Amino acid sequence: MASLTDRTTTDRTTTDTSTPANAPVMEFRLSAWYGDRQVLEEAAGELRAGESLSLVGLSGSGKSTLALALLGLIRYRGGRISGSIRLCGKELREASERELREIRGRLVGYVPQNAAAALNNRLRVKTLLEETWRAHESRRPPEGLWQELLRSVQLPANADFLEQRAGELSTGQGQRLLIALAVMHNPQLLIADEPTSALDAITQMAILDLFRDLNRRRNIALLFISHDLLSVASISARVSILHKGRIVESGTAAEIFLAPQDPFTQQLVAAMPAKPIFDEMTSGAEPR
Repeated sequence: MASLTDRTTTDRTTTDTSTPANAPVMEFRLSAWYGDRQVLEEAAGELRAGESLSLVGLSGSGKSTLALALLGLIRYRGGRISGSIRLCGKELREASERELREIRGRLVGYVPQNAAAALNNRLRVKTLLEETWRAHESRRPPEGLWQELLRSVQLPANADFLEQRAGELSTGQGQRLLIALAVMHNPQLLIADEPTSALDAITQMAILDLFRDLNRRRNIALLFISHDLLSVASISARVSILHKGRIVESGTAAEIFLAPQDPFTQQLVAAMPAKPIFDEMTSGAEPR
């Protein structure tokens, strides 16, 4: 049976977009508009393999617009951008729609906020897996791939679960399935847009653990978009604060939460119901 990590090596060596050692997987500096209304102003960042960056902001700050821009989808919402988006050294603003479709799912995975809205409730789990595979592969999937993929996101890997319809899954199971679909083709970058906002506290902690595991074990760069500061403190080594379309502060998680400099960041941190404790030997934190 071919393993997911085995396929990582194969897929990335047969693709013309690869990342030199220690080079950024993604670099961006962009502005965005909907009509005459500017929603992002020179928002910039970069991510290397195995790194995690959290983008924090209130509703309406431009977080989801940034995700759509990085995925090449903002045009479908009536938006436009200026600036640069580079994936593995390739300028995506010069890419054709055909190239972008190949990049989405294969090189960049996306986990949206709401599984109920993102998944076709009438389709079976097996069908969703098959359709996601066929989006980028003409060959048959390796034997046992579905079971291995489901186990990797802590979902049941049996025939009964594969026959369940998406509408029959719990909220947490649906979110895990979205993650499985997003990492199926071993992307170099995973963009997670408010992936825990609809979950209860216990399920939220389990999903955050899953993201941390995928980020570290599979060396996937993770852009985690959220308004939840405690979740951000526990998952990312670096944090950028987005306010009214501008990144007003960036730094390590410890710098942002223990010594914020920007007045808006100071307000956010002061409003936290609990403060994170940072372990000097790790990049994450635990709420106090």
